[in-house]
Amino acid sequence: MTVNETGAKTRAPIAGLAPQGRTASPVATETVIELKGVGVHYGRTHAVRDVSLPVARNQITAMIGPSGCGKSTVLRSINRMNDLIPGAKVTGEITFHGKDIYGSGVDPIAVRRHIGMVFQKANPFPKSIFDNVAYGLRINGMKDNLADRVEQALRGAALWDEVKDNLKKSALALSGGQQQRLCIARAIAVQPEVLLMDEPCSALDPIATARIEELMNELVKDYTIVIVTHNMQQAARVSDATAFYSADVDEAGERFGFLVEFDETQRLFSNPADPRTEDYITGRFG
Repeated sequence: MTVNETGAKTRAPIAGLAPQGRTASPVATETVIELKGVGVHYGRTHAVRDVSLPVARNQITAMIGPSGCGKSTVLRSINRMNDLIPGAKVTGEITFHGKDIYGSGVDPIAVRRHIGMVFQKANPFPKSIFDNVAYGLRINGMKDNLADRVEQALRGAALWDEVKDNLKKSALALSGGQQQRLCIARAIAVQPEVLLMDEPCSALDPIATARIEELMNELVKDYTIVIVTHNMQQAARVSDATAFYSADVDEAGERFGFLVEFDETQRLFSNPADPRTEDYITGRFG
């Protein structure tokens, strides 16, 4: 422990885990999404409890923590993907530009139109490269200038130059990294404001991972990004703010996830406020 100029005790920076990439802007930015006391239930199981945090515009917010701590569950709640799971229920409040996305009369499909998602495993449709990107455009009635929209999305996902001469070929013939970038193109084609990414690099090799990270740093200029990752170095490299989750067992013996700490990435990794965060990022548990 060290003592700062005000006399308050602080933790020494953690060697080897200081962020090497992005640093959050000191200028306050608009909050696009806010979670307030969010909990997620699967039937009688209270899987995630009391999560509160803001998501700032045009920043990358990372969620890290051990397996089973609820970070992916929280991510899926942000665009109502948990609605598709029988027995799932979200409590508390999640607002998008101040409006409760679980409020009466809110269409979950409209929520997902504005808050897109890229999953852990690339999931291209068994269609052509062109039709994969065009799919969301067609079902959302965005059929004007379709070819231009597809090209724009593929360029946005840094894939156009690699596939422009093979748009009629099956997307399943692409490499794993290309398939993931195709899924990103499919997500951004409908021009969402927020992009959720659930472990987008977990199945990729280091070279493909680096391409996705470079892409995220480009996409954040136009989109607000929330990423779940098990890779702490990745969170340190790409994110502006980081939320650390952990898990515990209640009196009934049920495991549940909860938010331990949320802060600017640089501060959370170099000087965490909670000892549980420090234990995790230094490898003492998790």
